[in-house]
Amino acid sequence: MADNFEKDDYFKIDPECHLVGDMASIEHYPGVQMWWRATEGITRNFMTGMPESALEGLEPQDFKKNTDPASYIGIMDRFGVDIACLLPESMMETVNYTSRWFSNEEMAKVVDAHPDRFLYQPNLSPVKHRGVKNVVWEMEYWVKEKGARIFKYYSPEDTYMNDPELWPMYEKAQELGIVLDLHTGFSWVPPGKSKYALPIQIDDIARDFPELKIVAFHMGYPYCDDLNMVAMSHPNVYPSISLLVPWALSAPRKFARILGEAIRCVGTERIIWGVDFVGMPWQYKSAVEGLRNFQFPEDMQEGYGYPELTEKDRRLIFGENLARLLNIDTSTRRVAS
Repeated sequence: MADNFEKDDYFKIDPECHLVGDMASIEHYPGVQMWWRATEGITRNFMTGMPESALEGLEPQDFKKNTDPASYIGIMDRFGVDIACLLPESMMETVNYTSRWFSNEEMAKVVDAHPDRFLYQPNLSPVKHRGVKNVVWEMEYWVKEKGARIFKYYSPEDTYMNDPELWPMYEKAQELGIVLDLHTGFSWVPPGKSKYALPIQIDDIARDFPELKIVAFHMGYPYCDDLNMVAMSHPNVYPSISLLVPWALSAPRKFARILGEAIRCVGTERIIWGVDFVGMPWQYKSAVEGLRNFQFPEDMQEGYGYPELTEKDRRLIFGENLARLLNIDTSTRRVAS
């Protein structure tokens, strides 16, 4: 049963906890249907090869999307996640740019009700469609009026990450000292365009804004080596294993290469954990157990030079690295005992 989930003392921060809301009014859009069909393939991708032991305690409803953000704390407590950065889903390309799935203002109401467990993570997307001046104004509002410390830009619904028209946004983000999360690699969920998120584009951003704290979600997969090379040269770029951690259970050698090469290039002090949670509890279980129980196979330590993953490494990746960027005290756990 769920209450048999093994407890641990790793302070965990999920930087990518999505809010999708009630979609009844927009589910008829072809783009929305395309988006959710893609999630079925994503689930299959990570669940193929998943050992039975990793499924213990899960029930059928744990594989169904949950659109009620009030329930997230219970799921976080169940799997030992202390803080979630709430990310309101934009995905305006799925509804022909008529509306967002979930607004920043709706997100703020959820955070304000549980400020010890949630952080604001305003979604800036789509910047080019909204107008960069409007985005700059909104960033200043969320930082100066609400104390927001982390934001997200999702380029697949908008334009190339290194589009010169976005430079005022990056300049303001650097000035405000916020953490900026960027989706990197394939979009995973069409109709978003993968070409807008190739990680090599971050090289241009990091060069012109060397003090901007950039977290690159999904390790740029499948272009992980490209992201590693960018991050190796730019110490303000932090690769994140969000979404990919279930492979530690279902495809451990695949995950070993992804994590091992990142460690080779930037060390464990700059790698950020994450879930890419969209309301399905199995995601939290596999993301927590995946990193907690993972170790590089001995032959890959010998043949690739990957170091043994230590308890200190896990603490850094699970939460301490991001906590350092966000000035969060990790000395006291937030989860219900």
